[in-house]
Amino acid sequence: MKTLIVTGGSAGIGRQIAHRLASDDNEVVLVGRNTDRLKEAETSLVNDGLNCRTAPLDVRDADAVKHLVENLPRVDGVVNNAAGNFTARTIDLSLNGFRAVVEISLYGTFNFSTAVARRLIAEGRPGAMCNIITTYAWTGAPGVAHSAAAKGGMLAFTKSVAGEWGEHGIRVNAVAPGFVPTESATTHILSSPAAADRMLERIPLARFGRTEEIAEAVAFLMSEQAAYITGSVLTVDGGRSLGPSMHEMPSKQDLT
Repeated sequence: MKTLIVTGGSAGIGRQIAHRLASDDNEVVLVGRNTDRLKEAETSLVNDGLNCRTAPLDVRDADAVKHLVENLPRVDGVVNNAAGNFTARTIDLSLNGFRAVVEISLYGTFNFSTAVARRLIAEGRPGAMCNIITTYAWTGAPGVAHSAAAKGGMLAFTKSVAGEWGEHGIRVNAVAPGFVPTESATTHILSSPAAADRMLERIPLARFGRTEEIAEAVAFLMSEQAAYITGSVLTVDGGRSLGPSMHEMPSKQDLT
């Protein structure tokens, strides 16, 4: 049985990822700051007959991360899902707000990835990591410059360490979800039904994603089925990032 850490694992996409990984006979370690939510998520997984433990900590705390990783009975990989986000015009964004988002997403990814890699390398064992980014990590997006900067950093980090750690059998990939209407995402992004309609118009598959679909992508990349995949990004966004020219079909008259 492998032990896989999932940061931001108490709710939303992270919780679904943890459930999916545990369903593959892995033990999952849920990491988060909200103790009550962690306990609720743990109870849910255990009631489903799955192996789970929790670790209440802040991913920005490098010492706490190091202590956790060094003291688990075993570690085989990590899914870096913890993130902070809100919408704001960049000119209205405070340095503290920018810093908080970057530190949770990018610094947290660095803290867990390096701690896990050090242990795996010291033990001479292979492993897998998956970083949850977004499609605007490479396209950018207005209103979330802070998050785009953090996720863009995660994308570059993913590719960089995939090259460094490959010789040790450590694979590092990323999943880039499109919009998934979790409680947090809906609160911060969908301000009205009209906003939802505008977003749907830009998605070729004409619907939002589901947490289960993101979890399936992560489970694949963390599994032996992806044993020859590293440094890659799996985009799960219904075609949204293809751009408008790919889903605004010309009329029949325009084609004749």
